[in-house]
Amino acid sequence: MSAATVTTPAPSPLRRRALGVAAAVVAPLAIWAVGALAGVDYTVESPGQPATVIGAGAIVMIALVAALLGWAVLALLERFATRVARPVWISLAIVVTVLSFVPVLSVEATGGAKLALGATHVAVAAALIALLPRPRR
Repeated sequence: MSAATVTTPAPSPLRRRALGVAAAVVAPLAIWAVGALAGVDYTVESPGQPATVIGAGAIVMIALVAALLGWAVLALLERFATRVARPVWISLAIVVTVLSFVPVLSVEATGGAKLALGATHVAVAAALIALLPRPRR
């Protein structure tokens, strides 16, 4: 008897990246929803601005825009800096994620809101970093 090796074809880069964008939208929305169900008050006040409630629509739109911009930057890096595209993009994604915490920390909001909103930032970054770049060979 011989053992047959079964290989599963890797998903196409387009499919993998579309899945990354979808995950980057669904994950923070799920975090927001869990917080809302737990009673988190998503009202935030920026200095000199009226209070704003961060709703599900804002979470979806911001995550979608961030994911698509991340994909575009990665595509440009792969086109013009092929050999270093992956490490440069991942480094850039981490820097952008860290910088995205500045608004979260600078607004007036409950601790629960800041925690949940910060977790949404991490969820977007984790989905994009895991699924957008090509896997190492």
